[in-house]
Amino acid sequence: MVDLGDAELALAAARAGGAVVRDLYREPLARFEKSAGDFATTADLEAEKAILEVIRTARPDDAVVGEESGLTGAGEAERRWMVDPLCGTLNYAVRNMLVAVNVALRVGDTVTAAASADPFNDEVFWTDGRRAYVRCGGEDEELAPSAESSLVDVNLDPPFPNAPEFRAVRLLADERFVERFRPRVVSSTVAWVAAGRRAAYVTDGHLRDSVHFASGIALCQAAGCVVTGIHGQPVHTGAGGLIVAADQETHAALLEMIAA
Repeated sequence: MVDLGDAELALAAARAGGAVVRDLYREPLARFEKSAGDFATTADLEAEKAILEVIRTARPDDAVVGEESGLTGAGEAERRWMVDPLCGTLNYAVRNMLVAVNVALRVGDTVTAAASADPFNDEVFWTDGRRAYVRCGGEDEELAPSAESSLVDVNLDPPFPNAPEFRAVRLLADERFVERFRPRVVSSTVAWVAAGRRAAYVTDGHLRDSVHFASGIALCQAAGCVVTGIHGQPVHTGAGGLIVAADQETHAALLEMIAA
């Protein structure tokens, strides 16, 4: 097997998971309850298995944290892969194609490589920790954030650790928000800010070890987005939460609304 660099390995692993997600679409799927309102499907489990096989074959000494299988490998390993095999399980289960397959490598405290695959558009957003790209049809295009769309994704999924002081849903009723932005309520599209398809993304939560967000945050940072916690502090500090904005102006406007 060719020795892939970490970024190419992340991309290959995300593609392997995406192939499973695409192949099982419309197939009858068993559901496995995890907690109230949360479940996994056969596609989640099979996609994670495919991703882990790619990573384990190439990097047998690395630790891996999978959403479904938990931690495997040495817990103290400096290199840790974070795998979300099907972000948007509920969408997928009701045959909505808005999903992503996320793979990220964290070395120490830094994500150094990541990929987020769209199984149905044959696109993989990826980063080597320095710059960010989308690969489609074998060609790479560098990502360019833009606030032109005025579309802002607001994640309304729990948990809400900063309630009642901060509730993302309140942004949707803020007159200043309505005048300036157009809201979208989805949960698996952080990378779209890096690609210029969204102006911003807002969510609550403590996300440092989140397999759902590690890849998208890394992609947005590498693309040059403004990435902070909900009060403008360094990401993963203080109150937590996340504001990802295409530019400083958009970030400042959202920060003012949240502070109010």
